[in-house]
Amino acid sequence: MRQPSHRVPLFRAAHGRTGDKGDRSNISVIAWHPELYPLLVEQITPEAVAAQFRHRAPSGVQRFLLPRLHAMNFVLDGVLDGGVNDALNLDAHGKALSFLLLDMALEVPEALLHRLAGSPEG
Repeated sequence: MRQPSHRVPLFRAAHGRTGDKGDRSNISVIAWHPELYPLLVEQITPEAVAAQFRHRAPSGVQRFLLPRLHAMNFVLDGVLDGGVNDALNLDAHGKALSFLLLDMALEVPEALLHRLAGSPEG
């Protein structure tokens, strides 16, 4: 029998950091608790991230897993409108892109809800 789960925004399970180089954005996703990391690996896939950023038309999305840190790193190519020197974008560095990623939905089993940020025991 499938355990009941709840759909929550990713920021309840993880936080992020963003960097850039040219037209490439680098977004790290770090689990708030080690028990949440397997959910991130299962659900926050390169394909899911590419779909989340489809309006920015990334030319590629790579994911690098960092299990000892309970984190993953995404490299998105072609999402910064040419990069800092070429973009007319207000956020040419892409610092806000981590917020777009952290807005993705995540299915969390009831047994792990207490590990989420903002939970009484989280």
